Amino acid sequence: MALADFESSPELSEAEKLALRYAAAMTATPVELPDELFEAMERQFNERQLVELTGAIAWENYRARFNHAFECQAEGFSKGAFCPLPVHRIE
Repeated sequence: MALADFESSPELSEAEKLALRYAAAMTATPVELPDELFEAMERQFNERQLVELTGAIAWENYRARFNHAFECQAEGFSKGAFCPLPVHRIE
C-alpha cells in the first residue's frame, strides 16, 4: 500500500483513513486541526482510544524532531524497510 495515497486505498477502513488524516494534521507545521476532523474522531473513537492515538502520534513527532535536530541517522536495524516522506500537495 502506498501511504501517500491512503485516501484512495481500498485496503484501509474509513476509521484507519480518519486516523491517518488526524496524524497528518497533528504532524503539520503549524498544527491545524479542524474542528470537523476532531469531531469525526470523537464519533469514531472513544475517549481512551483518542488519548492513546494522540499520544502515539505526538510521541512519534517528538522522536522525529529530536532525531532531526541531532542529525540521528538510521543504524540499519530495519534494512530494506523505510518510512516514506510525506507527499507535499499544493492546493
